[in-house]
Parts: sequence; C-alpha cells; structure tokens
Amino acid sequence: MRRRREAARTRRLRSSAARAGPGMAENRRSGPQATALIYDEDMTRVRLLWDDPECAIEGPERLTATYARLCHRGLAQRCVRLPAREATEEELGLVHSPEYVAVVKGTQTMSTEELRTLAQQYDAVYFHPSTFPCARMAVGATLQLVDAVLTGAVGNGMALVRPPGHHSQRDAANGFCVFNNVAIAAEHAKRRHGLQRVLIVDWDIHHGQGTQGVFENDPSVLYFSWHRYEHQSFWPRLRESDYDVVGQGPGRGFTVNVPWNKVGMKNADYVSVFLHVLLPLAIEFDPELVLVSAGFDSGIGDPEGQMQATPECFAHLTLLLLPLARGRLCAVLEGGYHLQCLAECVCLTLQTLLGDPVPALSGDPAPCLSSLESIQNVRAAHAPHWASLRHEDTGPILTPSTWCGDGGPPLLGAQSVGTTERRGTLLDKLLSCPPPPPHTGIGLAVPDSTSSLNLPPALLQEEGVIVSKEEAEMWSRLDSASTQDQALAALGKLLALLDKILTGQVRAGIAVSPAVSAAMAVALRKGLTGGAQRLLCVAVGELDIPEDLRDNGRILLLNIGGKEQSEAAASRTHICLGGHEATEPGTFLLALTSLILPVAYSFRPDLVLIVLGPDCGLRNLDVELLTRLLQGPVAGQMLLLLQNPDLPLVEALAWALEGRALPSTLGPFLSASPKQALAITRLCRQRRLDWPMLQVSVT
Repeated sequence: MRRRREAARTRRLRSSAARAGPGMAENRRSGPQATALIYDEDMTRVRLLWDDPECAIEGPERLTATYARLCHRGLAQRCVRLPAREATEEELGLVHSPEYVAVVKGTQTMSTEELRTLAQQYDAVYFHPSTFPCARMAVGATLQLVDAVLTGAVGNGMALVRPPGHHSQRDAANGFCVFNNVAIAAEHAKRRHGLQRVLIVDWDIHHGQGTQGVFENDPSVLYFSWHRYEHQSFWPRLRESDYDVVGQGPGRGFTVNVPWNKVGMKNADYVSVFLHVLLPLAIEFDPELVLVSAGFDSGIGDPEGQMQATPECFAHLTLLLLPLARGRLCAVLEGGYHLQCLAECVCLTLQTLLGDPVPALSGDPAPCLSSLESIQNVRAAHAPHWASLRHEDTGPILTPSTWCGDGGPPLLGAQSVGTTERRGTLLDKLLSCPPPPPHTGIGLAVPDSTSSLNLPPALLQEEGVIVSKEEAEMWSRLDSASTQDQALAALGKLLALLDKILTGQVRAGIAVSPAVSAAMAVALRKGLTGGAQRLLCVAVGELDIPEDLRDNGRILLLNIGGKEQSEAAASRTHICLGGHEATEPGTFLLALTSLILPVAYSFRPDLVLIVLGPDCGLRNLDVELLTRLLQGPVAGQMLLLLQNPDLPLVEALAWALEGRALPSTLGPFLSASPKQALAITRLCRQRRLDWPMLQVSVT
C-alpha cells in the first residue's frame, strides 16, 4: 500500500512538471519544494570476484545499508522517487572516448580471469560482467536527477549510485570509478539545458582528479575539491592536487584544490574552508546549478579518510550550499566505506535537502593550524583571479608545519591505538543518539493584513497574550511614540511567539513591531529569562541598544550599518560594522561570509535574533540569504524582528525559515569598496582570538 501511494505521488508530481514545463522552476513558492531520491537495486549487482584487499571496501552493501537506514528514518518515504535509467553511449561520449566506452562494454562477456587481467591495466579498479550496465545506470540516474531539478519537477535531490565516478578519466577507469557521473552531468546540463555556470563541490576525501581534468580549461565550471594530500604522499599522489594548481588557459582560477596535509580534520576545519574559500568564490561565480560529489569517506570512522568530521557536519555543508543556484542542488554519491557513518551522513544530508533544521554542530570551533595553512595558501593562490579575495594581502605558507624539512616523509601525526579507540567510541556514541527532531513549524506575529499572502501552510498565526503591568511599563519606557493599544497588541504577539520558540513549540518566527528597538530590548531580556544561555543579535541599521545589553556576557551583538564605532568602544561581545555603506550588497556579502557567519559558528548561540531597523538598507534577497545561512549556527532557533510591515518581505522570510530556496540567483557580483573591505578585515583581525573561526591565516 505504501509503495502504491508513493508511486501515485511521484506520478502526480511528474504530470504537474510536464504540464508546467521549465517555467515551474521560476514559481517555486506555489507549492512544496520536493526533494528527489534515486536508488535502484540493479546498481548493487557489481561485486569483486577475486581477492583484492584494496578494492574489497567498495561493495554493494554501501548502497543497501544506506538505503535501509533512509527507510528506517522515514526519509526515503518523504522524497519523490525518480526511476533510474541507463545512460546512452552518446551521453557517455560527453566525457569519455568511444574507444574507452567500447572497452568497458566488452566486459559483459569476459571471464573472471579476463576481467582481472583488464583491471590490472588501471589503478585501484575491478570489473564484473555487470559493470557496463551498472555504470551506465549510475550515469543515467545522475542525469535523471539533473533533468528533474532543471525542469522544476523537484527542487533538489540525491542519487545513490555506484560505481562512483570522480576519478574516472576520458580514457581510463580509476579508483573504483568507471564513468564520471558528475562530469557527464555537468556537460549534460550545459548542452541540453543551456547552463553557463555549474559549480561542482567534491567533498570526498580523495582528489577527484578525473573531474578536474575534464574542466581544467573550462571557465563555465567551477570545480572545488578538498582531499587528503599530505604533501603528495596520499593517493592518487599527484602534483596537480596541490593548492597552486588553479586550472589552465581560460580556466585559470576555476579549479580550487584544498589539500589536507594531515589526518584528523574536524568539523571546524571543514566549515571554515566553506566560509572562507568556497562560499566567497561561489557567490561571485553565481552558479545556475550545484553538483555535489558527495563522498563520505571524509567523515569520522572511515578507514580511508581517517578524519573526525561528524555526520551533522555534512548537514551544515549542505545548508551553506542551498542558497546558491536557487537551491538547485544535486548530491551524487561517491566514496564512503564505514557503513554506519556513510548511512548516517547520507541521512543528515538528505534531511537538510528536505528542509529540516540542522542539528547543532559539535566539537571545538577552532580550526587547526594545518587547515589554516591550507586556507591561507588557497586564498593566496586564487586572489589574482577572484575579486572576493583580492582585499587580502597575505602570501602563501612556503614551509607548512606538517612538512619534514629534510626531504623525508611528511609529519602526519601517527594515529595511536588510543586515538583510534577514542574515535571509535565517539562514533558509536554519535550513531546511538536519537535522530534529530522532525521539522517543526514557524510562528508569525504580524498585523492582520497578511491574509492575502502566500504563506507556508503550517505557519502559526499568533493571537497574542495579555501583557502584564510590568511588561507594559517597561515597553512605555522604551517606546513613547506608539499608541498604547498599538504597542500592547504588538508586544503581546511578540511575547507569545518568543515563548513558543524558547519552549520548542515552534523553532522560528517573524514579528512586526511599531518600535523595533524597543521590541529588540524586550526580546533579548525575555530570551535571557526564558533559559537561553547564548543569544546572538544581528541588528541591521541604526538601532538603539540599551547599555546594559551591550556587554552582557550572554549576548553577542553584531550591528551592521549602525553608527560608526571607535576601536576603543569595541568589545568581544559588541561588534559594529558601521555606516550606510555596510549594507550595500558587496560589503554585506563580504561581511556575511568573513565576519557574521564565522562569529556565529564560533559563538554557538541558543537563539538568533535578526533585527531590521527602519530603512535598514539591505536588499530583500540579502535578508533572505542572512536568514537561511544563520539557521546553521543556531540549529534553526530564530526570531526576526521588523519595523516596517513589508508584506512581500514577510512572505519571503516565512518561506526562508521554512527551508525554501531563494527565488533567484544572487545576480552579478558586486565588490565591497576598498574602505569597507579594509574595515571588515580589521574587525576580523581584532576579534579572531575571541572568535576562532574568523581566522583565515596563521600570520
């Protein structure tokens, strides 16, 4: 019965998409944003037929165990199920030579010994009589997902495929990979759908040298990869995996390599690279589609990666990517060889695509020395090619801390038995935790004139509460301009909404007040008495902030576009980027990635308060972007305060809190002025010891 209902839902969505055509993607707010999942048991037929310890880790259970976990968590049932298909040989030819395709096709009739002999011609590869149809299906499933996203049938999705693809080259299989699924998908998106800018994010722990080779001369594809490198001692041991390899010819600057020169990288290292390298470049590039080579061997417990990033980290990485390309994101499985960790990482990635709040990010918020060296080197290598990095004057680290100067092997930090046992204990603890709470609703405390808006169906409209005498007197001291009835009505709705957020009845909300400075002070004090231990307030525009709240140890105030503040007046918990230029698009986007988000991830608030003053100066699109991205550091607990009842903005923010993608791309890149870029850089340097994710260099 469940399968019939699921199939009927899928047929209805496909029929709707067929009637609407590509235009459906433009009107994304007319209904729920669907997430697709592609899985087919036929891709589990390939298995190793001889003894080969190197290849034994890539087996069919990687898919079956992951899919079983998705079903157990109820996530597969929430997705639109798209059928897989086998790619045509013409589609394979978008990347691979006819001669190589013919070689793989010929494996269907080979004996085991012939397959083994052929595999020995390549590096870390095995073949099976079902390799050709399975590899074609892996490509075809990826193309099915891309077509569904680009025609608007779904908003985003994930393809569980094998064999993986990112090591595969034009004429060669490599590293378990036969056909390059993601590279073919990017070419397909450009040629069939007319896309001009595709972002590929490869977070697998191995360098996707096959994908890099396909696009190293192509400025229409921005390829980002982090990977174990260890000064070229880790597989595939290529010089072109280092940070200073940035592409060739017209593609210079469009290949971004982040080499990890030691094992044990943690959540803070991964998120810092996204904030300080990937996001600035991606915002400037403004992709029309995001393809993720989703390899989870970069997660904790994996025998290949030996890293310590926990599963929820991949939810945060996904959340940071979703505001790009109108949310058109396709995650395609690559590596991942610890079955439990792989399955959990996939679950949290898919849950984020579905719009659920992300779990809180665990671990120390400080990136390690080696990751800072990599960040500094990548930014230095790409500063000549990208305006978003041009304000930095820091050069590369020529002798990293992990390099052994006598020419011997790099200093990796040997993994002791105790370290391995501790990592295993941590992983067991993580996987035994209950799943994150289901998607919870949002509240709205605004004037009654919102009945004509297209709002999320689960949105809770606040009726308000009776305001106590003490609360009314406090409000009257803060706001003497509004009428008593108007002020008390707004205050009652605000207090009722905030109480629901603090008690977990809703996870976020929007409130409109005739006096937003007074409402901000009330909300902060209510948050403190309501149990929040750390409150982050991002105040945009000129707002009156009471003195007793500026240096409260539990409140961190970020004031953007307020009154100019002297360096002497700055403090650890009151950071001000003043002046009207601070809210101009170029300045704000630079502040968002280099200041606001790193501070927020370092602070780890229980509640985020975003306050928009009258005529705050931000574009509605920038407010939506701020709202979407700040849901990461706070795991979704957020209140937005507005003074002007801008109904289109209220509608847009309601959908942003609901997890809906931005309605448009970010548009042509606008640089911050040199004065503002310098002001932001100075602020970051002043506060980087207080908030460690502000660090972008070791000097």
